[in-house]
Amino acid sequence: MYQRFAETKRWKVEILSSSESGIGGLKEVIAIIEGDRVYSQMKYEAGVHRVQRVPATETQGRVHTSAITVAVLPEAEDVDVKIEMKDIRIDTFCSSGPGGQSVNTTYSAVRLTHIPTGTVVSCQDEKSQIKNREKGMRVLRSRLYEVEQEKQHAELAKERKLQVGSGDRSDKIRTYNFPQNRLTDHRIGLTLHQLDLVMEGRIQSIIDACVSYFQAERLKAEATAA
Repeated sequence: MYQRFAETKRWKVEILSSSESGIGGLKEVIAIIEGDRVYSQMKYEAGVHRVQRVPATETQGRVHTSAITVAVLPEAEDVDVKIEMKDIRIDTFCSSGPGGQSVNTTYSAVRLTHIPTGTVVSCQDEKSQIKNREKGMRVLRSRLYEVEQEKQHAELAKERKLQVGSGDRSDKIRTYNFPQNRLTDHRIGLTLHQLDLVMEGRIQSIIDACVSYFQAERLKAEATAA
């Protein structure tokens, strides 16, 4: 969905890492999206997205519910987060595929551990250890940036109860109901019976509605605080 939306905006999408679940789906995907106004358009997608569907293996036609967590972070520059290399432990290992089998025999995969915070990032998509290390550093820098942002916005978010900076991932922000072809955004009270189009990346109207809603809420909070 997001990749197709990015194509309509002519944004560049680069998959940094991905891992498969045990049942053939995706467990985690980390990607960088570059283009005009990416973060301002995408930041309200952060949160828990609930999916209701009838799996192909379901013989009784029962609807199954699952959840996907989406995190949207601005990519941090060097000036935003200072990372001392003495604080980084770098481990290398052979990249692996589904089931844990070794994909290659060279130690090209990289695991970076930020010792002060315990943050761990692994990258094994590239065949080159250097490229995996570069990608890993980009992800690590953004994750540390997120931690700093959360600290800065903690008090503000408590007062305004808005998703400022990183978003509240504890609540289900949206439901995708495939049997009813329905999407519901619980934060703004929006319901569309066009889930098939949404899954093709046609989500601009939803994003616009979220941006307008949260901008209005922010203005109301600032007026109240004043």
